[in-house]
Amino acid sequence: MKIRLMTVFLTGFCLHAQADTFNKGPVFTDYGQHVAVSHPHAFSDTTTFHVAFDTTDQATPGDVNRKINSLARFINMHVANGVKKENIHLALVVHGKGIFDLLNKAAYQENFDVDNANAPLINALLDNQVTITVCGQSAAYFGIEADQFIDGVTVSLSAMTAHAELQQQGYTLNPF
Repeated sequence: MKIRLMTVFLTGFCLHAQADTFNKGPVFTDYGQHVAVSHPHAFSDTTTFHVAFDTTDQATPGDVNRKINSLARFINMHVANGVKKENIHLALVVHGKGIFDLLNKAAYQENFDVDNANAPLINALLDNQVTITVCGQSAAYFGIEADQFIDGVTVSLSAMTAHAELQQQGYTLNPF
């Protein structure tokens, strides 16, 4: 029993120590923390990414959605390792209860009585040319109108439709 407790304690200590090594930026300073990797893959000047992310996860009201934060991390860690920011093209398709994290201030307040902690992240992603699309089927199911989402978030017929269109544009799916 003592060995297990010591292992749990040491593992927790190591994880905490590693968390202190996360870097901010270079594109997003409040989101997308990442760590340096020894001997990372070298990227050429022409490396280009077209990556689609997908989530149904909703954050606890008042918290930032970790899945959405992953897009900022993707951009930060690749730019920090030599990929040109303008060569990174990301899309986020959100469906299920995850769409609540994309609500504008008034709609989020009405639903959860707190500010949407994701709004600054969503706006920062949109400002950096990330496409964010909501599943229209999920929006209809939950009774959410297009104008209740943060400006710049688009509504597709469905998440399936959004992914099909992104694949036709050369996007690969990141399997979180």
